[in-house]
Amino acid sequence: MKKNLLILFVLFSVLISSQTAGKVIKVKDGDTVVVLLSDSTQETLRLAEVDCPEKGQAFGKNAKQFTSDAVFGKTVTFYRTAKDRYQRTVAKIFYDHNKYLSEEIIKAGFGWWYFKASKNLDLQKLQDSAKENRLGLWTDKNAVSPWEYRKSRRKKNMDNKSKAL
Repeated sequence: MKKNLLILFVLFSVLISSQTAGKVIKVKDGDTVVVLLSDSTQETLRLAEVDCPEKGQAFGKNAKQFTSDAVFGKTVTFYRTAKDRYQRTVAKIFYDHNKYLSEEIIKAGFGWWYFKASKNLDLQKLQDSAKENRLGLWTDKNAVSPWEYRKSRRKKNMDNKSKAL
């Protein structure tokens, strides 16, 4: 019993100590923001568990606007979970009395649950509900996920390079 309490205490301590606060000073797109930290440094945060449409993709501007309306200018709490391949911090961001930003984006239909990097099945349920209710990007019956969009753009760029040679 004492061992279990010690483990819980250590886990709780790690969670509390790993949370950071920052003011959102820029929204780059639906799933990437820049925060100003208390030491006046800036950190780019890529939202965990969600993937929003790209800038050139249908609903990309809508996703960015949703994120901006939700957190721009606000002080948020975030938990760093990883670094992505671009060395951005992947983070879970909370705002307005513990709303989880990724969850709110998915619930509103402005992002896909990023199942490749998330085991949170509640997010899948929220995505299914948004899709069923035709919210946000789900008004488009042929909505293309950002990862498929990026893949097709890479293929197109490769084909163009091959033709140029």
